[in-house]
Amino acid sequence: MRIEVNGDPQDITGPTLADALTELGWAQARVATALNGDFVPKSARAQTELKQGDRLEVLAPMQGG
Repeated sequence: MRIEVNGDPQDITGPTLADALTELGWAQARVATALNGDFVPKSARAQTELKQGDRLEVLAPMQGG
């Protein structure tokens, strides 16, 4: 299915948010996720199903001061 990831179209084969993160190389990364503008906690990613046209934002924490 085609979804938007951080503003870019991506083809994803897995049905869940956790699957998408694995496909995109972020499975082990410490990131925050939002699906269609709603925050999705790490504990809910495996149960969060994706649909064609969903908008996924993946954000990494920034360090510095």
